[in-house]
Amino acid sequence: MTALAVAVGGGIGAWCRYALGGVIAARQQRLFPAETLLINVLGSLLLGAIVGLASTGRLSDQAVTWVGTGFCGAFTTFSTFTFETLRLIEDGAWRAALTNLFLSGTLCFVGAGAAFHLMN
Repeated sequence: MTALAVAVGGGIGAWCRYALGGVIAARQQRLFPAETLLINVLGSLLLGAIVGLASTGRLSDQAVTWVGTGFCGAFTTFSTFTFETLRLIEDGAWRAALTNLFLSGTLCFVGAGAAFHLMN
């Protein structure tokens, strides 16, 4: 049952990433990968909130597995972030690459921590 919950959550997360990514990409006019940054920050906020709720007993372990591992795991993507950052470096867009590294690391970390503490 756990594997099925992760699979269902992952399917929904992947679809949401695809749909939201398409909306953002259609409005984006710069080389900077705002789509991945926004999605990863949203996923980090959600995961921080989920873990915060679970740490106080307001959310079950099954919900954490379904939403945290399944949905958030498929919704966010470290591999795309890494690929896009390397592509920026290859294109000589060092400022954009460093901005992406700084913003992604900082916003995801701070977002997850803030959401955790708000829900804890």
